[in-house]
Amino acid sequence: MATHLDLEEQEQLDQLKAFWQQYGNLVTWTLIIVLGAFGAWNGWNLWQRNQAEKAALLYDELDRASRTGDVERTTNIFGDMKDRYGRAVFTQQGGLLAARVAADKGRTDLARAALAWVADNATVDEYRAAARLRLAGLLLDEKKYEEALKQLELVDAGEFAALVADRRGDIQQAQGKSAEARVAYDKAWQAMAPDVEYRKVIEAKLNVLGAQPTASTASGAEVTK
Repeated sequence: MATHLDLEEQEQLDQLKAFWQQYGNLVTWTLIIVLGAFGAWNGWNLWQRNQAEKAALLYDELDRASRTGDVERTTNIFGDMKDRYGRAVFTQQGGLLAARVAADKGRTDLARAALAWVADNATVDEYRAAARLRLAGLLLDEKKYEEALKQLELVDAGEFAALVADRRGDIQQAQGKSAEARVAYDKAWQAMAPDVEYRKVIEAKLNVLGAQPTASTASGAEVTK
């Protein structure tokens, strides 16, 4: 009996050796790839957390500088953030904050540069949209109407549809295109929720142009019977 078991075990061992000789390299490389991918995933998550934490510290510094209106410092801190932690969400927020400080102090060149970076590099759709809307506003102030309209065309409207239409109306009004502006403002009024206070501002813009909102087709508005 013992001899039979020894022979059976030897046969299994021989089969295992034959299998390993034929498939050993494939199994080994498969394990390396799987374990390597798992390790890389964990390492990537750890790296991202580390980047986010460091970016958060710089954002705190930027926020403190913004409260004093220090344009140079906010610009420099944002420069460090985008150079070192460009994919961190805090960096994208920092760009919007740095742009606001620069614009408030009349440094529209710095504001446009910060907004352009966020618009082109942000990983969060909302930040990209906000940056392009603000950039369009700055270009409008500089009477660069066509460039401003191009920024709006790049916004993935969605929840920003009302704001995009409103800003387009502002640009068209500045261009002297009152009819187009009325259409844009009406679209903005309809797209904006009835409980949003800014809707009254859009209605006032329509009134200045001698028009009233198209209440009968307004999204979310109560239809006049």
